[in-house]
Amino acid sequence: MPDQIVTMDDALSVLAGSAVLVEAGAIVEIGPVADLAARHPEAERVDLPDRLLMPGLVNAHHHSGLLRGTAEHLPVWEWLRLHIDPMHRVLNADEAEAAAMLCYSEGLLAGTTTVVDMWRFMDGAARAASTLGNRVVTVNYVGAHPDFDYFDTLDDNERILREWTGAAGGRVMPWVGLEHLFYADEAGQRRAIDMAKHYDTGIYTHCSESEVELADFHSRYGMRPMHALERIGFFDAPRAMIAHAVWLDQGEVDLIAERGVGVSHNPVSNMKLASGMAPVAEMLEAGVAVGLGTDGEKENNNLDMFEEMKVASLLGKLRRMDAAAMDSWQVLRMATRGGARAIGQGDALGSVEVGKKADLIAVRTDTPRMTPLFDGGEYANLHHNLVHAVRGSDVDMTMVDGEIVVRDGRLLTADLGEVVDRVRALAPDLFARRRAYLEEAGELQGLYAAH
Repeated sequence: MPDQIVTMDDALSVLAGSAVLVEAGAIVEIGPVADLAARHPEAERVDLPDRLLMPGLVNAHHHSGLLRGTAEHLPVWEWLRLHIDPMHRVLNADEAEAAAMLCYSEGLLAGTTTVVDMWRFMDGAARAASTLGNRVVTVNYVGAHPDFDYFDTLDDNERILREWTGAAGGRVMPWVGLEHLFYADEAGQRRAIDMAKHYDTGIYTHCSESEVELADFHSRYGMRPMHALERIGFFDAPRAMIAHAVWLDQGEVDLIAERGVGVSHNPVSNMKLASGMAPVAEMLEAGVAVGLGTDGEKENNNLDMFEEMKVASLLGKLRRMDAAAMDSWQVLRMATRGGARAIGQGDALGSVEVGKKADLIAVRTDTPRMTPLFDGGEYANLHHNLVHAVRGSDVDMTMVDGEIVVRDGRLLTADLGEVVDRVRALAPDLFARRRAYLEEAGELQGLYAAH
């Protein structure tokens, strides 16, 4: 049993001397340890001394990948042209699945139980989640435009919707994806929206990540990005979600709040690519469901949601020049309940409450980073330590759907060494094929100049 339970309920209750009873993948009781033990003597007991229990983290924007540390020091559109798009052109299904295995393993070890992954060859992503035990919202990296014919297609996306929805006991949740609105022509945009409606699922895209998009939207639509999405019917899908949303004005914030659009705030990526500082406080004040995302391994360069929380808090303070902005509880909400709400799973995920899924993590409290620790009173600092001090490596146990998939900091559902070795074996050929593509396209000179 843990020393504390950080419930993330409406009252932000922190419970001491309590335990959680899990049955059939759900939380069925929360109460004093002695009471639960007396009434359920047959239950397997998992003792967690010097640990706190909290909801699993929701990574609301992520790309699996194999480019960590090799796509540096460029603004977003050049970075896409020289690094990311060429990789997507030459990627194969084996490499995509290996990347998903690697990235989901990293996430589980750091307390991420649900990940929204925009990636290619999503059968591999679904298989990886089925094997490893995490939840995944699969978002195909779709291009539906003659100039962007090297991503997944809407046909690929629709097949995933047909074949994988509800797989792995409901842990695989396929959505419709568009890499960017401009990566689809008008017919592609219409079909993507109609697919989301037909399959009663969500639709997801990048938007308003960089300032240059504003002029592009104005030239194409005569209006700002969120209003353009509204006009084409993007927000008419059962669930719509935007990654980044950095360059929104107040009118756009009010619009997406009214339309129930989810947003993933990705502060590390936005800083690394010099994209800007998103109006997160304004979105939260308007009632927008805002989650946190790491973005991919190539634009972060790790998948540690605890680090993302710290950076979100610091960047929010800097943006408003207010040391009290983006307080620790607010950031913890974004990483748990906010992300769950953004993906339409607020009733099932994001807090430790009876009736919700048993997606739980245990964080060590016997580390220098968590010392001293006060869970109440005048000097209560548990929430501040979680946001500003803890690292993903302090996660000791990860449970998804009532199944322990990480124990004592060790992945139980796959051999981590084999996962790493597979990526090491595949990566050199991927880079060689990308180099060959860049040479043929005449882009290598620009790539070298960027470094």
